[in-house]
Amino acid sequence: MLNRKLETISPEDYLRLEAQSPLRHEYVNGEIYAMTGASIRHNLIAGSIYAALRSHLKASPCRVLMEGVKLHVARDNAYYYPDVMVSCDPKLEKLTAADMVIDQPVVLVEVLSESTAGIDRREKMLAYRKLATLKEYVLVEQDSRHVEVFRRVGDVGWEQVILEAGDVLELTSLEFRLPLDEIYEGVGI
Repeated sequence: MLNRKLETISPEDYLRLEAQSPLRHEYVNGEIYAMTGASIRHNLIAGSIYAALRSHLKASPCRVLMEGVKLHVARDNAYYYPDVMVSCDPKLEKLTAADMVIDQPVVLVEVLSESTAGIDRREKMLAYRKLATLKEYVLVEQDSRHVEVFRRVGDVGWEQVILEAGDVLELTSLEFRLPLDEIYEGVGI
C-alpha cells in the first residue's frame, strides 16, 4: 500500500481560489470539498425561511444571509456555506461589496439532502457548536415535514426540539415563529 500525504492549502489560498471559482467549495483544515447543486425543493424551503426571517428582522440590527456567504469556524480552521444564517454582528453595518465571510452567527439553518444530511448532522453540528455566538441550529428535511432545532442551554449543553407537520418553528433567540406549513408551502409535500 502506498502512503501519500494529501496536499493541503492555506485558508488564504482557499479564499483567493474560491473568489475566482464558478463552483462553490467548503474548506476544512486544509482540504477542499466541492458542493453539489441544490434541488428546486431545497431552494424553495430555504427561500421561505429566509424571506420570513428577513421580514421579521427588518427593523433590527440582525441580518439574514443565504447560500453564497461563507461562515468561518476558526476553531476548526473551516469555511462552510450554510443555507440560511442570521448574524447580529455590528460589523455587518459596514460591509463592502467584497465581504463574503461572517464568523458570528446567532442562527444557522441547513436544508438536508440525501448527500449532505450526514455531514450536516455530524461534522457541521460539531463545528457550529463551537461558535460562541450561535444560539440555534436548525435542520430542515426536504422530503417530509420534519424540522429539528438544536438550542443552546446556558454554557453547558444543547436541547433538541423535533417538529412535524402542523407544528410551529420557534427561534427563541430571535423571538421568531414560523408554521411548518409556511416553510413547506408550494413544495408538494
